[in-house]
Amino acid sequence: MAEIVQQRIEDRIPELEQLERVGLFTKKEVKSIIKRATALEYKLHRLIVNKEDFIAYIQYEINILELIKKRRAHIRYKFKREEIEFPIIQRINSIFKRATNKWKDDVQLWLSHVAFCKKWGTKGQISKVFSTMLAIHPDKPALWIMAAKSELEDRDSSESARHLFLRALRFHPNNKKVYQEYFRMELLHCEKLRKQKQELERAAMDLGEYEFSPEILSGKLVEVVYRDATGKIKEAAFVISLLNIAAIFDFTKQLQDSILQDLQTNYTEDSVTWDFMAKRELDAPGAGEELQSAKGRASDINRREERCCQVYEEGVKSLNTESMWTCYVAFCLERQKRKTNVQELKEQRQERLLGVLHRAHDGSLLKEDYYKNWLQILLSSGDAEGAASVAMAATQRYSQSVSVWSLSLQTLIQLGSADVGKLFQDALTHVDPKESLPLWQLQVQWSVANQSPEETEAVFKRGLLSAVPAVAMEMKAAYLDWSHTTGGYKKARKTFTSLQEIRPLPKSFFIRMIEIEKQQETPKMNNLRDYYERALQEFGSSDDDLWLAYIQEELGPLGQPQNCSKIHWRAMKFLEGESVERFTSKYTLHQTGHI
Repeated sequence: MAEIVQQRIEDRIPELEQLERVGLFTKKEVKSIIKRATALEYKLHRLIVNKEDFIAYIQYEINILELIKKRRAHIRYKFKREEIEFPIIQRINSIFKRATNKWKDDVQLWLSHVAFCKKWGTKGQISKVFSTMLAIHPDKPALWIMAAKSELEDRDSSESARHLFLRALRFHPNNKKVYQEYFRMELLHCEKLRKQKQELERAAMDLGEYEFSPEILSGKLVEVVYRDATGKIKEAAFVISLLNIAAIFDFTKQLQDSILQDLQTNYTEDSVTWDFMAKRELDAPGAGEELQSAKGRASDINRREERCCQVYEEGVKSLNTESMWTCYVAFCLERQKRKTNVQELKEQRQERLLGVLHRAHDGSLLKEDYYKNWLQILLSSGDAEGAASVAMAATQRYSQSVSVWSLSLQTLIQLGSADVGKLFQDALTHVDPKESLPLWQLQVQWSVANQSPEETEAVFKRGLLSAVPAVAMEMKAAYLDWSHTTGGYKKARKTFTSLQEIRPLPKSFFIRMIEIEKQQETPKMNNLRDYYERALQEFGSSDDDLWLAYIQEELGPLGQPQNCSKIHWRAMKFLEGESVERFTSKYTLHQTGHI
């Protein structure tokens, strides 16, 4: 091992001598580099090597390169790069190779090597790195795309990029991203050749010695890629993504028309197609003379939106599905949210949206989320009757949805409906009891604000009987708080006593009772101890904060400090796992006055 390390250090001597000779590094710095490099080399030759050691060595060498670059700029010395930088770059490539041979699965390590090659001008090495990496990781489409892009952008080799994409498609024949990037690459290559030809023609040069394939220049090869891609991936969204890529290039009008024709012929059963075709109408040219005034611009925008809606209307006639109506509603909603100072346009947009929402609902094809938007619009426009009607209709359409019931009940409460009490019962009958907590909370809020104390208490008692633990616990804590608010300490104490043995019990139930007791003019310490003891019966094995609060209570003006040691002993006995350590550290901080 020592011989290998010594040999590697000796191999560095010529470049270090050059660094010292030309004045980039001092003799002392050269000695420091040798010492550090020797230590790093020895780490790479241990029996058990770490990836971090390789990374540290690579980073050290890169830091030297960066320092050389700065000092060259400072003293304006530009010579002997082959004798100074090149050996360091070769050594870094060698260390990267050794690391990637040992940790072949670490993609980030491979990509770090690629990034280094790009930064330090060893682009010839990039192809070798990618080739080796792809042999080990052919299952990762992103790496194939990166390799092909590197060939095209860094090495200006469209042939190599094409070859890599074709190899990638053998491994990933149905990968959309690979096809999209391959399609883009062929368009870029075509654009580049067309520009080269135009420049040569402008210079009146003889094109005889240059080869410009007519198939590539005319976009025939791009069409072949498109046909192959859409033959394997028959999805409207994918076809549209290719059309959007083609639209970036100004010479693809014929290709775009062909893709549009294909989309309208073969993908009309997909709502994405109709959505795309409708939104294209927004970009259609308008009447130029009308656009001088705000009203003229608003009129032009309204005409465009009307044309979009005509396409959507054709879509819902041809494809009467929830996804189609969702696209239509989403478009109208997006346009309605756009700000405009022209009141007429604002009203037309709202009227259009309300009409579409109503028709989608009538066909039972309106998504759950859009009922909220519908209700907001009706409430903001003052249509209380319409909002109440929609709220009721939503609960019939999505009778098992907690969010729909909550939204509808909130709307009816806001409107002061007389049927809210009955509707709460209907809601709790239809929804899954495990998800019903938000409805119980809403019912309690409504009852407290609108019903008599007797009726509110009846709501609480129904909630206490729930078989769902989350509901029962929430109702106990809320019932105790309400009892104190309406009947004072005595009623709260009575409620606590009646519920203290009925499990499950939430921690907040006990904490609230402790707070109520401490709010009294003369709190009783025996009562506080009772509440703490009952809480610790439920949560004493895991809640370290509860034990600490009990100790602090005994240290207070009402407590007996001599009880603290017993409580501490019990806490250490009952607490489990990590809560023991947390309690110990918090108790220590408390004793030292830090809490």
